[in-house]
Amino acid sequence: MDSANQDNYHKSTSHDYTVHSHKFEEYAYVLDFSIRGKSRTIRGREGIIIQAMGENRLTLLELLGVQNVNFEIGERVYIGKEGRNKILSVLGKLQYDSISQSAKNELPSIVEKIVLANEERFVSYINTAQPITPRIHSLELIPGIGKTYMMSIINDREKEQFTSFSDIQSRIGLKDIHKLVTKRIIEEITKETRMTLFVGR
Repeated sequence: MDSANQDNYHKSTSHDYTVHSHKFEEYAYVLDFSIRGKSRTIRGREGIIIQAMGENRLTLLELLGVQNVNFEIGERVYIGKEGRNKILSVLGKLQYDSISQSAKNELPSIVEKIVLANEERFVSYINTAQPITPRIHSLELIPGIGKTYMMSIINDREKEQFTSFSDIQSRIGLKDIHKLVTKRIIEEITKETRMTLFVGR
């Protein structure tokens, strides 16, 4: 998007969520791209059209790439306001239904890649997650964390905060927590759940 629209994009994505450390995206991971593509968000815009996932807000984005530059699936590209070298503009946000089948196929591995690359951020969420209602705790909304694990997490983190995914596993026995977080994020992206813990709207 052009600079004016870029400002609007940043404004429109500036809601505060517990797990987001920045107000807008600085990096995105390439899910799919087309060398001679047509934009799905801006009529008439053509070129290297990239479907990507923002690293921070985990939203699906459409990007316009610089001509004659190579891109790879899973590549992390800089999309911040200044100093881009491969991305011309952020064209807009995409809905899950509008991304390609290839992008959908890549989504689970890319989300898992982001979760592992941002382990500290997601462990911090486990350390600070709070009840949503008197009956439902936000930790319970992560697949695989029922009441028993939830209570173990809450009791253990009061003694000492968790430092990593492996620390959580060794202390309370919950395995592959990064995969559970990944599954929750995908549920939020595909709109299988109305409430979001991790994905910006």
